[in-house]
Amino acid sequence: MSVDVITFGCRLNAAESDIVRDHAEAAGLSDTIVVNTCAVTAEAVSQARQNIRRLRRDRPRARLVVTGCAAQIDPNMFAGMPEVDRVLGNEEKLAPSAWINLDAGHKIAVGDIMAATAAAPHRVAGPAHNTRAFVQVQNGCDHRCTFCVIPYGRGNSRSVPMADVLAEVRRLVANGHREVVLTGVDLTSYRPSLGLLVKAILKSVPELERLRLSSIDSVEADTDLLDVLAADARLMPHLHLSLQSGDDLILKRMKRRHSRADAIAFCDQVRRMRPDVVFGGDIIAGFPTETETMFARSLDLVEECGLTHLHVFPFSARPGTPAARMPQVAGEVVKNRAWRLREAGAAALIRHLDGEIGARRRVLAERGGIGRTEQFTPVRLPAAIEPGVMLDIDIAGHDGRQLLAA
Repeated sequence: MSVDVITFGCRLNAAESDIVRDHAEAAGLSDTIVVNTCAVTAEAVSQARQNIRRLRRDRPRARLVVTGCAAQIDPNMFAGMPEVDRVLGNEEKLAPSAWINLDAGHKIAVGDIMAATAAAPHRVAGPAHNTRAFVQVQNGCDHRCTFCVIPYGRGNSRSVPMADVLAEVRRLVANGHREVVLTGVDLTSYRPSLGLLVKAILKSVPELERLRLSSIDSVEADTDLLDVLAADARLMPHLHLSLQSGDDLILKRMKRRHSRADAIAFCDQVRRMRPDVVFGGDIIAGFPTETETMFARSLDLVEECGLTHLHVFPFSARPGTPAARMPQVAGEVVKNRAWRLREAGAAALIRHLDGEIGARRRVLAERGGIGRTEQFTPVRLPAAIEPGVMLDIDIAGHDGRQLLAA
């Protein structure tokens, strides 16, 4: 049987899962399940544990390996599960030797992530899907938001050398990929700067048709990034912003580095420079001490920033973080606020989809009968189209979640 990788969490984790699969298969492993965990919320950890138990019931003889941020932060918890055969850290999972020697040594192979000082691109040897490819250009985070444990799962910020990124993008394009997505834990902390990297990619790889960014921190967006966003249509007009709240006091208690006004001004500035841009955003509902008035400012931010794709996180107290020691909002209130934010996000998405009817969009076909516009909006295609085909589509309508081609 093959190597199966179950992925939780962010796009970076998804990109790393491809690397994990490649290394495990190259090591000759079979009948192996890898669970690549996320630690951003308690629910994500709980889901990983539930899936581990289910996977063991379904495949009692398979080798079961747990890795990812939750495994890095609390390896003993996963090692204590009888269903688990091996626990690998976030650095270890990307090393071919860890998979070659998977069954040797102690059950836990998790190093000190805070000692990691370098980042390098990891080549995936598998076949191209001719759609989008993810390139990790940065890892770790130097910021210490009061709600977040991710730096303890990913370490301090470190950047992949620009020359290595360019070489990887060239390889992917030569392999048939038409779109590349730059990923990282704190992408805008890329050094020397994200804007310079984007400019270098678009200049050095002219045959690349689409370049996307995963999630950015708007307060770190440099002048070069804004310049290239305005000047080069190959940088896609879709930015996902790490906003977290619309209230200034909550932002301060989160130890964020932007204000509400900063977020609104950034969106206004980018929209003037690139009128076709679409924004997504991460917002936390029910952060400790959040009052109804404070929450209302987050609700209002959806419209004031013109957000279209909303990722809503009910606040989850993570052990050891400063926010876990703050006065907590009642659980039912947190759930209600998350629901109201999601409803606002759904309404914003409908407005965006309504506005697309009658438009003609350039769409990159994916597997499963869908494609993506330049704004990353999904389109249900009228017929089976080979993944990787780029086509111009007239938009006839939508079903509330995705556009429908004419």
